[in-house]
Amino acid sequence: MMNQFDYIKQHYAVPAAIGRLVKVNGRAGVIVKDCGHHLGVNFDDDKPGVIRHCHPTWEVEYGEIGSIRKTTKSQQRYKRYLEYGDGFKNFIEFCYWDASPENEWNRGAA
Repeated sequence: MMNQFDYIKQHYAVPAAIGRLVKVNGRAGVIVKDCGHHLGVNFDDDKPGVIRHCHPTWEVEYGEIGSIRKTTKSQQRYKRYLEYGDGFKNFIEFCYWDASPENEWNRGAA
């Protein structure tokens, strides 16, 4: 079984890894996902959680390991909506359910 980025490392001989800082065509970002033949990059000028597919050798400069920015609460809620939303009549109904203290993501939140 192949590990993350094994294909890219073997075929392109680059140091791809989650959290590695990169510059792609002059845009700074961080690798956040293995997308098969491509890098999943969150650019500094994009919102956290926005992933863009980039070829591992096209205008890419690899840097040190950095940190991945956390997604915003609204991005997290939208991701849950994509996962659970089909079971609700509308988005407002989903939001009431999503805000329920019974849900694990709301426990311990002040």
